[in-house]
Amino acid sequence: MERTAKVLRPGLARLNEATPQAARVSLLRCCGSSRWAEEMAARRPFSDADALLETAATLWQGLDPADWREAFAAHPKIGDLQSLRDKFASTADLAVAEQAGLGTATEDVLAALARGNSAYEARFGYIFIVSAAGKSAAEVLALLEARLGNEPAAEISSAAGEQQKITALRLGQLIG
Repeated sequence: MERTAKVLRPGLARLNEATPQAARVSLLRCCGSSRWAEEMAARRPFSDADALLETAATLWQGLDPADWREAFAAHPKIGDLQSLRDKFASTADLAVAEQAGLGTATEDVLAALARGNSAYEARFGYIFIVSAAGKSAAEVLALLEARLGNEPAAEISSAAGEQQKITALRLGQLIG
């Protein structure tokens, strides 16, 4: 019996065929951990989207907290539109879409997010990470306030889980 070749999504085919450096750059837009991006680039080619996402999750879970914090640092603070324009221009298009629910936030909610972000960063040493896609500013604020009470070891695991969700969304966008 003859097997038919699986047709890859165009974006996945481009990722598989890219030079190692180009693949790494594309993958860093999805997750800011250099170790994760290097290991993902080295594991190409991916047979399909499921293999890509499974590998991404497995590698992410195998990293240490320093790698996670490196990825967190590649994000703008939730609701900080100026940093999106300035420091995070290379991923601003992704972050703006992910934080779209914050666009209708009141000044009071935005101010509360800014205060919460500062308190979170002071407590944990890294910015608040949440997969904000589909969430309103009020929902994000409630999550931020709830997570401020976490113990540091539990919170880094929560933040890593949120980063994994963001990475999966971005990988989906990368491969189309």
